[in-house]
Amino acid sequence: MAVENSETGRILIVEDDERLATLTRDYLENNGLSVSIEGDGGKAVDRILEERPDLVVLDLMLPGEDGVSICRRVRGQYGGQILMLTARADDLDEVLGLEMGADDYVAKPVRPRVLLARIRALLRRNQGPLEEQEEESSSRLTFGPLVVDNSMREAWLNDISVELTSAEFDLLWLLCSNAGRVLSREEIFSQLRGIEYDGQDRSIDVRVSRIRPKIGDDPMHPRLIKTVRSKGYLFVKSE
Repeated sequence: MAVENSETGRILIVEDDERLATLTRDYLENNGLSVSIEGDGGKAVDRILEERPDLVVLDLMLPGEDGVSICRRVRGQYGGQILMLTARADDLDEVLGLEMGADDYVAKPVRPRVLLARIRALLRRNQGPLEEQEEESSSRLTFGPLVVDNSMREAWLNDISVELTSAEFDLLWLLCSNAGRVLSREEIFSQLRGIEYDGQDRSIDVRVSRIRPKIGDDPMHPRLIKTVRSKGYLFVKSE
């Protein structure tokens, strides 16, 4: 029986472990989500681009084509959320996935309730409360040659469009809209992902490192997005 107040969303699980995929599908469907499964990495790209699910749960290790490659290939054409699964303790896999455009990751063995919480957080990011969308629909911020428009979800540097993933834009907008104020990692996690920061997740740091060169900031000596030791990140109002 599905739980009350569940959220709707179309999920594609790309996972070659049939038993795990089936158990995950059943759990998510019991919580109000619509779920389909693809076990072959070689077919995943076509299914993602044809079906356009709201979110893809993408395993890293797959037959046919690995998850990092799939993520890289679809990211420029697919605007939904990508949640990557990794079985390795080394965080190199998480960093690679995020660099290829994944929005979040969960380490195996997967705890169903944790996975559901991450999925719901990503779906909220994708849709957002209607009132919040309307309130921010005309928001545009300018910092010298950098312009960030929340209604269009685009940014420009010297009138040239900046290529950002959905997760990167969300983080950039959060930093820009709080320019001049230090945001802790705890606050960033709460705002963007709806979950508490566990003290180890590096996704925010990876995204900051990717955003900096895209907006003309020097990664070695940043002037726009500054790291405040032991506190978090600060977007500087003016250089």
